[in-house]
Amino acid sequence: MKHGIFQLQTPWADGPEFVTQCPIRPGKRYTYRFTITGQEGTLWWHAHVALFRATVYGALIIQPKRGPSGYPFTQPYQEIPILLGEWWNASVVDLQNQALALGVTPNISDAYTINGNLGDLYSCSQSDMYKIEVEKNKTYLLRIINAALNNQLFFKLANHTFTVVAIDAAYTNPYVTDVVVTGPGQTVDVLVKTDQPVGSYYMAAHPYISLPQFVTFSFDNTTTRAIFSYKGANSSQTPVMPTLPDFYDTTTVNNFHTNLTGLVGGPHWVPVPLNVDEHMFVTVGVNLETCPENATCQGPLDERFSASMNNESFVFPQNASMLEAFYYGNRTGVYTTDFPDNPPLTFDYTNMSFSVDENLIYAPKSTKVRKLAFNATVEMVLQNTAFLAVASHPIHLHSFNFHVLAQGFGNYNATNGSTIFNLVNPQIRNTISVPTGGWAVIRFQANNPGIWLLHCHLDEHMTVGMSMAFEVESGPTRSTTLPRPPSDLPKC
Repeated sequence: MKHGIFQLQTPWADGPEFVTQCPIRPGKRYTYRFTITGQEGTLWWHAHVALFRATVYGALIIQPKRGPSGYPFTQPYQEIPILLGEWWNASVVDLQNQALALGVTPNISDAYTINGNLGDLYSCSQSDMYKIEVEKNKTYLLRIINAALNNQLFFKLANHTFTVVAIDAAYTNPYVTDVVVTGPGQTVDVLVKTDQPVGSYYMAAHPYISLPQFVTFSFDNTTTRAIFSYKGANSSQTPVMPTLPDFYDTTTVNNFHTNLTGLVGGPHWVPVPLNVDEHMFVTVGVNLETCPENATCQGPLDERFSASMNNESFVFPQNASMLEAFYYGNRTGVYTTDFPDNPPLTFDYTNMSFSVDENLIYAPKSTKVRKLAFNATVEMVLQNTAFLAVASHPIHLHSFNFHVLAQGFGNYNATNGSTIFNLVNPQIRNTISVPTGGWAVIRFQANNPGIWLLHCHLDEHMTVGMSMAFEVESGPTRSTTLPRPPSDLPKC
């Protein structure tokens, strides 16, 4: 999947199995054809195996047509990709399949990584350390990418500050901070000035845990680090270590996300569409499902973990791709177009002590999409729920960027919510970390025909149902019409 790329007329290159094409079988190949136009910045791609990230991933660094000097910020002396990830001392495919079979969450990772290296805080990797050497009094552009499967991450560089200049390949007003927060699939571009005394400094990352501390929950509480060393530094000197936020520091997370704004008039700036055609209120949360017959479940009360949007737990087709069904006009048995605009019941969404209707806990399994006319403007409230526990969910929309109009905690209030919308310079993203026990309002224009997923970027949630999709109709011209599938499209 290519995240954040506007793939006009190339929906067949989006990548998710049984959505845009059937799986690529062993010994077969498929060429993803797409053209990147009108956008620059840090994007990332990953290969899906059984619908989750595995071992194939990397960065797409897109330069301005005018060359590096065309950036709307200080010309960096050098660009440095920083790929944050997770590592298991096991096959991630086997771990995920086992978790799905037993109805439990996957085993936590054994370590975090920076550019593929674990760092010296792990006993197995004392010499496995990513190191970058920099020159004093220069400006560097760090392209930070969160490629972790199931964790949002804090990232710091000791004794230095960052100036955020782009998120998800969209330019921002410069925002100065000493910590970066990033969810799976998100990218953050920051400028760093090497204005500290010559020496060595650690870059470090560890997770942000959005579940309340009183909830019994196992997570990988380790820290990965790398070395940011000035030329001429004493190699025997111990690098300075930054103080990372507490694992549960929601305040720091909220401050980071809400202080970001879009760079009006900058390259590729798109004003907020003001006339809304479709309003949607979508709840996101974790559910349970009854253990199927002839299955062995180890979840609570012999149940399995599930997840949903608007109380619909998404199931990926297994015998046909949704995009082909759309193209050939044969949706029967593949998906339906009746995804609801609202949850089935209005309740106190984020109150963990609230007595919830049992029918909401056990969300039905379905493959439903929301049909959109070409060029329709969609405004969506993403509302967290507290069925099992409040949490933050990084929600990603394929193909489209969206404006983040507002975000907050608790239940969204439709009467007061629109009064705080930022319609002037909102941040533009393709993945929004919906606040812990809170909500976010996004707006986008459906100007690209095809089938496009909206899903939680925590893979443990996406694989059990926290997804839906949009079916965007073709426009009036050839350039806005869904093209025919490539001849080498994988078959089921």
